[in-house]
Amino acid sequence: MTDTIFALATAPGRGALAVIRVSGPSAGEALQALTRRPPPPRLAALRTLRAPDGEDLDRAIVLWFPAPASYTGEDCAELHLHGGPAVVEGVSAALLEARVRLAEPGEFTRRAFENGKLDLSQAEAIADLIDSETAAQARQAVAQLEGALGVRYRRWRKVLIGALAQLEAAIDFPDEALPQDLPASARGALVKLLAEIDLALDDRARGRRVRDGYRVAVIGAPNAGKSSLLNALAGRSAAIVASTPGTTRDVIEVPLTIAGFRVIVADMAGMRRAAEAIEREGVRRARDWARSADLRLWVVDGAGGVGAWREAAPLVKPGDLCLLNKADLPPGEDAPQTRQAAVGVGAEVIDISLRSGDAEALLAILAARASVDLAGSDFPAVTRARHETHLREARANLARGIADCDEPELAAESVRIAVRSLSRITGEVGAEDVLDLVFASFCIGK
Repeated sequence: MTDTIFALATAPGRGALAVIRVSGPSAGEALQALTRRPPPPRLAALRTLRAPDGEDLDRAIVLWFPAPASYTGEDCAELHLHGGPAVVEGVSAALLEARVRLAEPGEFTRRAFENGKLDLSQAEAIADLIDSETAAQARQAVAQLEGALGVRYRRWRKVLIGALAQLEAAIDFPDEALPQDLPASARGALVKLLAEIDLALDDRARGRRVRDGYRVAVIGAPNAGKSSLLNALAGRSAAIVASTPGTTRDVIEVPLTIAGFRVIVADMAGMRRAAEAIEREGVRRARDWARSADLRLWVVDGAGGVGAWREAAPLVKPGDLCLLNKADLPPGEDAPQTRQAAVGVGAEVIDISLRSGDAEALLAILAARASVDLAGSDFPAVTRARHETHLREARANLARGIADCDEPELAAESVRIAVRSLSRITGEVGAEDVLDLVFASFCIGK
């Protein structure tokens, strides 16, 4: 990078403070032009910022970070201004006049990556940390930012390279006095590593659920109390409640924070054989959403007796919750039949009455379930689809290498490809289009 960039690192608009960051080879010259007297490295100093024509722009706290001891690895400066829009605009205009250009989204972090300050998984963690809305999302992003994932992937890569060295030795020096069991020794290390990667892939859903949200589908027949349940969980009128069957046509998603986790609860069309085209489409969308959910809340009118519960029953999976609503009323014929069906598929049956305020107890149950499904002492290895793709590539080639260990030439080539797949996760090997995709999601100033 030969040009110098700047960006507002705080939210735009009026505020008490605004921070502008500058990075690049001309950052020192730009700071000299603004302050006339830059501060010592890494010491905050109060300075008057002046425009090229000498007009005072602000009295600001200024910091100077010479390369390579900076976030980007380049010469960097930070200007902590008063947060008025006119001040920010005036300082920005002065920087533009000093031939410092406005940064692209994610350009600061991309420079940090390209200068070896971060690996690619850590750079992604910064974006996740900025976007985090819950404590669990922030904890996972911080663990990734501290390098936990990079350390794991590099350790796996080291094992692969060690096995590859053994295979290459067996190929290149067949007549030397080398141990006879080199391919067998390489195979043992590869089998152990394959098991670790399989565990990481099996755990992939947990990391992505923490990051994207734990999806809970509220399913059941029309007028079973689904919308009332959603409103009670959300603490507001998120969905229309009416006695007319089929009121809810589309999927209504409400994000909640439960036990420190992001949980997306969705109300949807009641399951029944709809005659009208729009309602049929709503039922189809409801079924699709419910099938992909992490947990289903099967709401059944426990006081009913018309068998309406049967339409949603095929969607219920082991571990789901069957909520027999209207427990404050005498039970109808549907209650025992539903209970038997739920137990048969491994769902937990809970008697509730939304009129009696049982939603609070249900929130506690959801909190316990989210904690069990999402929490862990060791954060998942896979938090993004990109990681999963490269891990699957590495796993496939690793398995192929294990199968071919009796033919070291074939095994070595498979292991070599697996090394490249793991290296792409941390960015040690990567194409420009992959980097563009990763950093396009960043905000300006990061």
